[in-house]
Parts: sequence; structure tokens; C-alpha cells
Amino acid sequence: MKKSALQRVRAEYQPKLPLALQGHVKIKKGQPTESVADQEQIKNLFPNTYGMPVVEFVNDESPERVEEPFNVGIILSGGQAPGGHNVVSGIFDGIKHLNKECRLYGFLMGPAGFINHQYMELTAGYIKEYRNTGGFDIIGSGRTKLETPEQFDSGLKILKELNIKALVIIGGDDSNTNAAVLAEYYKAKGESIQVIGVPKTIDGDLKNEWIETSFGFDTACKVYSEVIGNIQRDCNSAKKYYHFIKLMGRSASHIALECALETQPNVCIISEEIQAKRMTLDNIVSYLCYVIAERAKLGWNFGTILVPEGLIEFIPSVKSLIQELNDVLVDHAAEIEGLEELDKLRAIHQYLTPKNADLYKSFPKHIALQLSLDRDSHGNVQVSLIETESLLSEMVAKRLDEMEKEGEYSGTFNAQHHFFGYEGRCADPTNFDADYTYALGYNAAMLINSGVTGYMSSVRNLTDHTENWIPGGIPITMMMNMERRNGEMKPVIQKALVNLNGRPYLKFASMRETLALNTLYQYPGPIQYFGPAEVCDRPSMTLLLEHNKEI
Repeated sequence: MKKSALQRVRAEYQPKLPLALQGHVKIKKGQPTESVADQEQIKNLFPNTYGMPVVEFVNDESPERVEEPFNVGIILSGGQAPGGHNVVSGIFDGIKHLNKECRLYGFLMGPAGFINHQYMELTAGYIKEYRNTGGFDIIGSGRTKLETPEQFDSGLKILKELNIKALVIIGGDDSNTNAAVLAEYYKAKGESIQVIGVPKTIDGDLKNEWIETSFGFDTACKVYSEVIGNIQRDCNSAKKYYHFIKLMGRSASHIALECALETQPNVCIISEEIQAKRMTLDNIVSYLCYVIAERAKLGWNFGTILVPEGLIEFIPSVKSLIQELNDVLVDHAAEIEGLEELDKLRAIHQYLTPKNADLYKSFPKHIALQLSLDRDSHGNVQVSLIETESLLSEMVAKRLDEMEKEGEYSGTFNAQHHFFGYEGRCADPTNFDADYTYALGYNAAMLINSGVTGYMSSVRNLTDHTENWIPGGIPITMMMNMERRNGEMKPVIQKALVNLNGRPYLKFASMRETLALNTLYQYPGPIQYFGPAEVCDRPSMTLLLEHNKEI
């Protein structure tokens, strides 16, 4: 296959490693840990892997032994994120550094390949073609959940057959929760198989003191910010459209906030703020109409509005409706299934409480139908399929018509809609993500060599020079709490929402009114791989602000 000029040059990039991972390393253990919440319940569910210490790697000036060869298996789980291939490359290089006879196996198409014994050996020549590239196409990914003893035992069979010492699961919060459950299961059975997790999600909601950011967030946000900047340049040129731009992130608004800091749109809605202030859909529409009307007074009938994908579930009144819809769709599934669209809406409407029924009836037909679609594997509404950006613009247009009749608005309103999601998930990683993911993978190899299980690969101090990054690992149980999933309380990694007292949000909030009533767009441009470090290696604005750095 012929490669582009950038692909050929980019393939030669050698990701930078922290000094602590260069040469021989030894492990330094910290104090015992406990889960972030629900300590007794988590401890009872994970008696063999709870309370383990945080670990850190430091240089070993006098290694005492030659490492025996071992084999490693990897799974790419869940949605794609830029840098996954470099995690694989880092693991491969890490184990080969320990012993040239170590071997790496990839399970095909996610956890399903692990369960069904579909795999391939990843060799130096094969991996070479994927270094510094985006995507998960090296072995494919999937969303099969690892949750039953039958699945664990089936996986154990192939691990023993291939003489695999450790399994690395590269995924988000649910995938890493599964890694913790798997580690506990094998430990309880007296098996020596280790399980290590690597923090992946472009949404940015898998983070804490020890996981400063999940990989892929930096790249995805820079891809989206480039396109938002392009739209804003067009918007400011034509001066006749309001662009409603929905951004991926169902459970948190980190992407929307980062893109707002990068591009300075007129409005960016933050879901966590909507929930905290208990704002209604009507409140949001009223604010948007205020901004649009005020800009019209200045002769500006154009603007950009960023909308987080998961907004609708953060509006308390809509969240209440969705929860009731979940029950109705289960309890009356036989009756509703197969009905024509209008009959389906009428049938659902009659089972809702009066308050929720009124709200449901107020939605445009296509939005009501989208809210009534089949749920995902976790029992959640599929928010990426709900055209929230279209809902808002339709409600804004209707309100502006009313305001015009009352003499409160005299502009023109034309809307354009965009949804940026898949465009950013498989982009070639930024230098930051290329370095970070390679370090996470190499670090995972060191965790395996240290004999630990139930740990997540952690690389910290990410706003400093790469050589000063701090590698190590944290027990996955340390990040857990109990949450209701499909009607049952289950242990899961606690999601990190936008902190309304954090510097990233406060920075944006301090600019909000100025951005709303002026046109101060920023144009980040495309990702740069070659040039000054302040352009090419800069981490996300969110990460810089969280570490009290200037942007």
C-alpha cells in the first residue's frame, strides 16, 4: 500500500520516554489505598485486589537479575482513540527491552476475540506499519463486555494455551472496570495471570490525581478545534448563519470546554453547569435567544454555539423523563413494538406521568422518536443519536418568532447543524499523545515485569518536559464507586465530570459574556507535528490550567 508523504515521514518519529523508564527500572511502593467511595462494598467485591499501594518506577542503577522471557496479550476495547497503536508499540518495545524472546499477541476485534480465541502474534515488522498512526485497525476493537465467569474461563483457556503471563486491556472506564473484575477473578482462582489496564477515552472523563488525562483527548480536541475554527472563519465571512455544533462526550463536557478554550465561540453550553443550576430546556433556550437578540442589535446575525453530546441527560426535567421512558419501554415493550411512529408516540405518552407527558409532547416528533429508541447495552438512551443541536435551534427559532411579534427581536436567524465525533477518534496522534501513549504502553510492560495485577498504567507530571514525566501504576479499585446500571448496583470507575470550581471552567466562565456579545474567534489551525515545541508538543489547555500553567 502506498503511503502519503506525511505517513512516510511520521513513521520515523521516535516517541520520547520519561527518564525513569530509560534503562533498567525498579518499583517503589507507596501506602495502601482505598476506593474513592463505597469502601466497604468495593472491598467486599474485590477482597484479593483491594487496598494495594500506588507504585512508581525509578531508575535501577544495579539490576540484579536477567529477566526470563514471557508472553503478553492485548485487547483494544470500546471506541477508538488516537494513540492506541503507540500503546501497542510501547508494550512491544518494553517487553523486548526486558527480553528479546518475549512475545506479544493481539486478540482480534476487542474482548470478543479473547472469548472466542481469535488472535494473532504482533511482530516487529507488523507493528512497524502502525507506529504513530491513528485508529485501532492493528487488531480491531469491540464493545463486548467481559462480565461472566464463562467468558473469564474461556479467556483463561487461550491465555494458558499461548503461555501468556499478562493481559493488557486498553479501554475506557467500563473496560478498565472489566479489567479489575477479571484480575480479581483470576486471583481468587489462584491463577498467576496478571491483568493491566490502560486509560483510553477521547471524552476526558477517565481521570483523577494519578491519571491526569486519558489518551486521545488531546488529539481529538485539536481535530475538532481546527474544524470549529474553520467554521468560525466562514461564519465571520458570510455573517448570516448560527452554527450549532454538537461535540462528542455523553457523560461529561470536557471536549466542549476544551474546544471553547481553543476557539472562543459565542456560546458553549456546559452540561455539568446546567445540572448544578437545575436549569430547564426553556432556560437554555432563553439564554441563547438573549445572546442572539443582543448580537442582532449590533448588526450581527451570526455566531457559533457548542453543544455537548450528553446535554439532554443533564437537564433535570429531561433526565426525569428519560428515566421514566426507560421503564415504560421495558414494561410495555410488547405493546409498543411494531407500532407506526405516531401510534408509538401516543402509546408511550399515555403511560407517562402528567409532567413528563407534557414535556414529551412539547418535543418535535423526530426528537421524541429519538428519545424512544432502543437503549444501549448499559440501558442508557443513545444520546449520540439525539439531534440536540437541531432541537435547540428549532426551539430558538420558535421563541425568536414570538419575540419578534412582541418587538423584542429584529434580526434574522438561520441555523446550520454539525456533529463532530468520529472525525476525531482515529486521527494521527499529536506529539503529546504519541509520546504519552508510547510511555503508557512501555510503562504497562514494566508493571507486568513487576508482577502486579489489577493496576492501571499511570504516567504523571504531564505538563513538564517528557523526560520528567513520572511513570507508575494505581490499583483500579482505587478509582471505583457503586452505581446503578440496568437496575442493579455495580462497581464501576467513577467518571470525572467538569469541575465547576476548577480552573478550566472558571477561565471559560470569566470570558463568557465577552465572547457572547463580541466576535473574538480563535483559529487553532491543523495539528502540527514538526516545528517549535510550543506549537507541536503543547498539551491541552485543560491540562495546563489544571496544573496552574498559563495558556
